[in-house]
Amino acid sequence: MTSNNKALKSLTYLFTQLKLKLSTVIYSNEKIQNPHNKIVLLSTFFILLVGLFFFYTFHSDLLQFNLNRKSSLLGLTFATVASCLFLYKLFFFLYTAYNYYKYKAIDAVANDELPTCTVIVPAYNEGHQVYDTLMSLAKSDYPKDKLQLIAIDDGSADNTWIYMLIAKKQLGDRLEIYQQPENKGKRQALYKGFHLGSGEVFITVDSDSIVTKDTLKNLVSPFVTQKNCGAVAGNIRVLNNKKEILPKMLDVSFVMSFEFVRSAESHLNSVLCTPGALAAYRRDAIFECLPEWINQTFMGQPSDIGEDRALTNMILKQGKHVLFQNNAVAYTNVPEKYPGLYKMFIRWGRSNVRENIAMAKYVFTDFKEGSKLGSRLLFFSQFLTLVMSYPFVIFMLFFVLTHPLLFLGSSIISILVAGSFAVGFYSYRYEVKEALWVYTYSILYTFALFWITPYAIATANKSGWLTRGLTAHS
Repeated sequence: MTSNNKALKSLTYLFTQLKLKLSTVIYSNEKIQNPHNKIVLLSTFFILLVGLFFFYTFHSDLLQFNLNRKSSLLGLTFATVASCLFLYKLFFFLYTAYNYYKYKAIDAVANDELPTCTVIVPAYNEGHQVYDTLMSLAKSDYPKDKLQLIAIDDGSADNTWIYMLIAKKQLGDRLEIYQQPENKGKRQALYKGFHLGSGEVFITVDSDSIVTKDTLKNLVSPFVTQKNCGAVAGNIRVLNNKKEILPKMLDVSFVMSFEFVRSAESHLNSVLCTPGALAAYRRDAIFECLPEWINQTFMGQPSDIGEDRALTNMILKQGKHVLFQNNAVAYTNVPEKYPGLYKMFIRWGRSNVRENIAMAKYVFTDFKEGSKLGSRLLFFSQFLTLVMSYPFVIFMLFFVLTHPLLFLGSSIISILVAGSFAVGFYSYRYEVKEALWVYTYSILYTFALFWITPYAIATANKSGWLTRGLTAHS
């Protein structure tokens, strides 16, 4: 039997096992609520099989393609750069995995050690959801005499203010509510909350997020145990992931982004972004950078996006530690349709471009005590992604035009290799049946969202929330 036949036999056996596993998942007693989800999962594995078939069929073409590419100076240069990038990415993944392994969340301290906290909830056209958010915060097991709860309606055009009034009626003096005369943006609402708050620690919570009972205690405990801690990122999961496909995919993505990546960043004391859905900041750190933050501009225009990433960046610049607590969980709503998804990613992408430029100005200086290698490697990895986005898209389009089936097969192999780690990680932490959405999300991102980063770079100077004018949770 030839080596090719052996490989084909092994491939057939592998996908027979995957088919059995998929059938077990799809037809288990825990039914997926949306019947279209079954079709999408089956389609995902069909695409994977087709891609593998193409790769198996045309892999000799790939070898010839690589040989031809190396025969010219330009091709050899490209191959060398690509090999170096691959080796760096492999090193960085192993470095991240090591720091994830070393990470450990800080346990909640005793009630008498907890600091006084101000929770700020900015809301815009959130409707009933803001009531649910406020009630979940009120049910926290945080000492009531140490907790100040502030909600700010940022000029909503719907019934958000009414639901704030209802929450106020139920919670009484435990809740303070304020109404902006017009929509000024999330940054302005938070700015008002910072000035109204009296706590030693500020906690920001999005108005479409729900916290668990012990979230606040776990979130702020690092400020007690680590005096140089300036900010803490919470662990974000998806709230509306019971039915629609995109939230299911994003929930798996969030687990990787927070529980793997931010855990590693936290071990380096350098979490790059504290999420707006749930984050905590030391009061002194906030007021040290508050004037710069509220007056931040990019290319002469006021910054009205990326307020969380900007605040994190400015606190890191102070030499403070920024940590992550995987035991401080908030569930938040995410877009359920493609337009809402790509607009959210564009907003994040533009913020990423702006803050990487800002970070470049201090990360190679003596900005903090102790080792700065981790912070610099994290920055370099993000910066490299931005720098290589255009060459990657150009090469991808060239590959598609010249070898379309080989491109499909190569992309599927990459998705299987990279995605399988995420599937394994999510399965270890949670459930196998949900982990399979990694493959669907990877296919979606590869073929329908690859343009986000290049577009965000080209339009980094543009402002606007993009999704604030949409209906709730669109």
